Amino acid sequence: MSFRKIFLLAVVVLGLAAFFFFDLGRFLSLDYLKQSQARFEALYAAEPLTVSLAYFALYVVATALSFPGAAIITLAGGAIFGLWWGTLLVSFASSLGATLAFLVSRFVLRDSIEAKFGNRLAEINRGIEKDGAFYLFTLRLIPVVPFFVINLVMGLTKMKALTFYAVSQVGMLAGTLVYVNAGTQLAQIESLQGILSPALLGSFVLLGVFPLIAKGIVGLLQKRKVYARWAGVKPKRFDRNLIVIGAGAGGLVSAYIAAVVKAKVTLVEAHKMGGDCLNYGCVPSKALIKSAKLAHQMRHGDTYGLHSTPPTFSFKAVMQRIQAIVRAIEPHDSVERYTGLGVEVLQGYAKLLNPWTVEITLNDGSRQTLTTRSIVIAAGARPFVPPLPGLEDSGYVTSDTMWDKFGELDEVPKRLVVLGGGPIGCELAQSFARLGSQVTQVEMAPRVMAREDEEVSELARQALMKDGVDVRTGHKALRVDNSGGVKALVVEHAGAEQRIEFDELLCAVGRSARLTGYGLEELGIPTNKTVETNEYLQTLYPNIYAAGDVAGPYQFTHVAAHQAWYAAVNALFGDFKKFKADYRVIPWATFIDPEVARVGLNEQEAKEKGIAVKVTKYGIDDLDRAIADSEAHGFVKVLTVPGKDTILGVTIVGTHAADLLAEYVLAMKHGLGLNKILGTIHTYPTLAEANKYAAGEWKRAHAPQQLLAWVGRFHDWRRG
Repeated sequence: MSFRKIFLLAVVVLGLAAFFFFDLGRFLSLDYLKQSQARFEALYAAEPLTVSLAYFALYVVATALSFPGAAIITLAGGAIFGLWWGTLLVSFASSLGATLAFLVSRFVLRDSIEAKFGNRLAEINRGIEKDGAFYLFTLRLIPVVPFFVINLVMGLTKMKALTFYAVSQVGMLAGTLVYVNAGTQLAQIESLQGILSPALLGSFVLLGVFPLIAKGIVGLLQKRKVYARWAGVKPKRFDRNLIVIGAGAGGLVSAYIAAVVKAKVTLVEAHKMGGDCLNYGCVPSKALIKSAKLAHQMRHGDTYGLHSTPPTFSFKAVMQRIQAIVRAIEPHDSVERYTGLGVEVLQGYAKLLNPWTVEITLNDGSRQTLTTRSIVIAAGARPFVPPLPGLEDSGYVTSDTMWDKFGELDEVPKRLVVLGGGPIGCELAQSFARLGSQVTQVEMAPRVMAREDEEVSELARQALMKDGVDVRTGHKALRVDNSGGVKALVVEHAGAEQRIEFDELLCAVGRSARLTGYGLEELGIPTNKTVETNEYLQTLYPNIYAAGDVAGPYQFTHVAAHQAWYAAVNALFGDFKKFKADYRVIPWATFIDPEVARVGLNEQEAKEKGIAVKVTKYGIDDLDRAIADSEAHGFVKVLTVPGKDTILGVTIVGTHAADLLAEYVLAMKHGLGLNKILGTIHTYPTLAEANKYAAGEWKRAHAPQQLLAWVGRFHDWRRG
């Protein structure tokens, strides 16, 4: 804490100490005010300006320092100055003093509070930014909430000081009038409680609720304005309660929830049920990773006391196994299953005609038009292909198209360039290298997996290189050259151009949301890389929702399913109760070997956001089960609130890291700290013990050393 903060805090503390030490509170009692009323009135008659300024200054100081007795000072304003002049003085003095208290709280306390509770405060600040003025106005109108508490708490938020002053000035006016008017009748007041009768308090509560009612009315007016373009188009009756566009994870879960609650729901999918995850992403990639890992283990059989042997295989058979796995899982997401659950599944292309009407061009060429109360857009995302000169001419594959293209090959691609150093690029680069491809991975950023901590990125790079991947970070792809029948990617590094020859090029530089072809443009629904939604997943039109990759901010199957619950429930029951999508605990994993899994903050994000954390690290090389499995590498890293066991984030690097992470996800979701994990029995010998040992490392670092020293002396004494 800086000297200026310490000085200001000392002034406030000394002021409060002086108030209580010199018993200044005796001057702020109703009896003292009654006894002194005549003297004050005489002083005011003799020196009106001086007394007014002195009173104003006293009120400002008392409010700024949060002295008790503001009600008595307000009564004094009415008793001495009368209703109108007293109200004017009190109104401006109280608002100015409250703003000073607000600024003192902000200057002295906010940085330290943000350092400890940055995540929670960020959520509050988003609410303050949107509705802070309404909330403050409501609190100011209800005098049962201590105003000094409001001043101090609001100072910790990012509300603008001018907004705070203006809302306080208006919001406190009603209460000020009541108290100043009571002061003009001072002789008849027996106690402060008599000023606020139950009826008057009820009136204030109604005044406090008024801004919320007004907000609701404004919302209705805005809603009418949004739909004004479609006046006269809204049907009086609807064919469906809900239409879902897209049958990936977000669409399937949305449709399932609607069917469970007996809504009439139609799910529209033009291509394959199950979306990208089943057909091109999660499922086939993990099947490929498994085959590649087994090939790697065969090649390194001596690690397990066996003969090392080069794996012999048909690449076509590997790809056929992958397709067989996809087919085995397909029934979980099939038309037949969802039809049996009560969902009408239409295979074709959907297009929004207006906020309540969807036209479906079925795959057989026929068309069907349906009206619906609500719509969920779950159109997913597609691989992003960079606009490199020569790329289209030379040919390439993406994480979507490679399964069919490579499925036709008898042998693994001899020379493979993987463009991209994110999770998809790393997983596929390592897998193909283990299957025998000569893989070159090109990443423009200075390191792979840049969202993770630097040490994690470095471990990932080392793992890739150990498997034979030529990792080239800091290399910018410029163009593809196809001269002389030899395909080559031209990159720039350190100011010089390099050529990387290849047989196949895999683009894995990210995915972009599908935003065209189904009517967003015609309806004027705003998009910015994703469909723009509010915290309830509503688009511009409150009855149209978006979930999954098309909505962001995360492109994970489990997040799409998570969002789908909010989208479906809000779409069906939002007129009664809406739920804000909760992104506080989002896990993810990259399935390279060793796996990388994370939930919550990592060190680099905590530093960027200015959040103070305590880092606890446990090396998996010390874990009995990992040693027995010859997988003794990696770590568990836990970020906690300094001095507490509250978990802010976890990164795990090691075998089955994604599975191990689940315990921390549960703990963070339900507010369980490291002490609870430490106190939980974990089966021996398992990898899950790593979580307990990480908690033990935290406990050891926070052991009460002085107390333990005394306990040691106690045991010495017990031994005689």
